[in-house]
Amino acid sequence: MTKIKKYSPNIKDWPEEDRPREKLLKNGEHTLSNSELLAILIRSGVKGESAIDLARRILYKFKTFRNMSHSDISHWKELKGVGVAKIAQIKTAIEIGRRFRENEILEEKPSIESSKEVAEIMMPRMRDLKKELFKTILLNSKNKMIDIIEIEKGTVDQVNPILREIFHQCLKYFASSIICIHNHPSGNPNPSSQDKKFTSELKQAGHILNIEVLDHIIIGDNDYFSFADEGML
Repeated sequence: MTKIKKYSPNIKDWPEEDRPREKLLKNGEHTLSNSELLAILIRSGVKGESAIDLARRILYKFKTFRNMSHSDISHWKELKGVGVAKIAQIKTAIEIGRRFRENEILEEKPSIESSKEVAEIMMPRMRDLKKELFKTILLNSKNKMIDIIEIEKGTVDQVNPILREIFHQCLKYFASSIICIHNHPSGNPNPSSQDKKFTSELKQAGHILNIEVLDHIIIGDNDYFSFADEGML
């Protein structure tokens, strides 16, 4: 069994080859363990405990970075030495990681061929959100992505503000078609009666403006619902 090294609470006392920051700069971030990456983020430990020791304690409690991202703040406060600054640093880093894939896709501007492709792009960021978020993918006449817009106001329970904003953006970017996506914080992607009503009104509004609504996708916990796949558009 491998013996786990114990570190001085003072990072300056560590052997240079064991300091996470120095290891990262010398060998690359991919060579670091999860606890070493987390130690760099939290920067310091607590009395009698190094940053790596604290990082290991955090990982022991939450198991995965995903669990850290959607765990309530009250669960974090159970950890001695983890204050609001460290919590904010960790959650910020995880959110940057989530957005990375979406930004990468926007740079590539691929053609969208299926609901599965959309779910793979949107699910990493949207599946763990505590509040409902609404996004729309704008596409040109060849189904190539133009942009992904986020609707800041309204939910499917408040249809008109969303419809106005969606089609305002469509006209602004000369989009030929759209795919709408929102999440269910409950984790269950099955559509509610409000979701069905909204999708119907969305389709009608798109028909009037000659903008095709290709799909409305609901993101759940590692699962999704596609109105197009289910023949409900």
